[in-house]
Amino acid sequence: MQVFKLSDMTKGWFVGGFAPTAFPTTACEVAVKRYGAGDKESMHFHKEATEITLVLFGRVRMFGREWGEGDIIVVEPRDATDFEALTDAVNVVVKTPGALNDKYLVE
Repeated sequence: MQVFKLSDMTKGWFVGGFAPTAFPTTACEVAVKRYGAGDKESMHFHKEATEITLVLFGRVRMFGREWGEGDIIVVEPRDATDFEALTDAVNVVVKTPGALNDKYLVE
């Protein structure tokens, strides 16, 4: 048995092909992401990975739409979106396959 703390992981990512991680794999990446109201991520896309976001708590904006608790957004490869936390929010994010360096900013 091993025990880890989410607070020791980088930006909430605790499964994947990076360090530190609770479970090293290239099959997927998993994170619990915490955002404060107004936090943003720039428009970006992935060439290889599908990214699944579950809004666990709060309200967020992706693809120009508002999403809330229980919504699951599946972002296919090459779908570009930005992100904004409209309230404090917690998301669970899964990327498959695990694809380090697969984030491309849209200018």
